[in-house]
Amino acid sequence: MWLSDKWADYELIDCSDGERLERWGRYILVRPDPQVIWRTPKQLPDWQSCDARYERSSEGGGRWHSVGVPDKWQIGYGSLKFNVSLMNFKHTGIFPEQAVNWEYISEKIRSAGSGIEVLSLFAYTGGATLAAAAAGASVCHVDAARSMVSRARENAGLSGLEDKPIRWIVDDCAKFVEREIRRGRKYDALIMDPPSYGRGPSGEVWKLEDELYRFVKLCAGALRSSPLFIIINSYTAGLSPSVLTYIAQSVFGGRAESRELGLPVGSTGLALPCGATCRVEC
Repeated sequence: MWLSDKWADYELIDCSDGERLERWGRYILVRPDPQVIWRTPKQLPDWQSCDARYERSSEGGGRWHSVGVPDKWQIGYGSLKFNVSLMNFKHTGIFPEQAVNWEYISEKIRSAGSGIEVLSLFAYTGGATLAAAAAGASVCHVDAARSMVSRARENAGLSGLEDKPIRWIVDDCAKFVEREIRRGRKYDALIMDPPSYGRGPSGEVWKLEDELYRFVKLCAGALRSSPLFIIINSYTAGLSPSVLTYIAQSVFGGRAESRELGLPVGSTGLALPCGATCRVEC
C-alpha cells in the first residue's frame, strides 16, 4: 500500500460503521465510506460534536448537516493550497489519499529536468496538475466539468501557480485525446483518474470496467515513445491493483507497479484502503 501519511491539514481520526471521522483544517467532518464495514465503538467525542455530517437518503443521494462551516475554506499540502467545501455526493474537492501520488509526480519531474509536458485527464480540482506544475512541468489539465476546472484554477492561484504553463480544458477526455492524436501532439507523462461510472453529454454510459482498457490504449497514442511516467487511478472496487498492472503492461510495456492507496487512521494505527493506483515507467 502507498500511504499518504505526510498531511498536516488533514487527518483521518477514526472510521466505523460505514463512516469516516475526519479533520479538514480546523473543521471536523463525518462522511460515508462503504468500505468501512466494521462496527468498532465510536467513543471519540468528535463523532457527536462534529462540525458537519453527510447523511445518505433512502431515496438516493443525501445532504450535509453543518454547524458554522463556511461555504469554502483552505487547506495546504506543502506548497500546494486548496479550497475545500461541502460538495454534493459527500465530496469536499480533494481526495487526500492522492497526496502520495503528488509526491511521486513531483519527484519524477524534478529529477527529469526541464521541458516535461504532462497530460492530466479527469483532472478534477487539480491536485496532480498543481504537483506537476510546481515541479516545473507544462501541464494540460482536462475535465468535462466546467465547475471543477474553475476550482482547479482557483487552487492554482492559491498555490502561486497562476502564471505556470497550464492549459485549462473543459472537454470530454476521450474526444480531447482523439483530437490531440490527430494534431500530432505528444506528451512526456500521463495522469488519469477516470470515474467508475458516468454519462456523457449525449447520454452515453461510461462504466470503468468496460471502458478502461480501450481508453488506456487510446491514450498511448498521445505519448512520446519513452514516456517519463504514467499514472492510472481507480476507485472501482471490482478492479484490483493487479488488473491495472495487467492493462498497463499490455499497453505500455515497461515496468508497471500497482498498489492500494491508503490513509492512516489516527485512533487505531491501521490504514484505510482508498482505491488503487498503477504507476508505469517505460
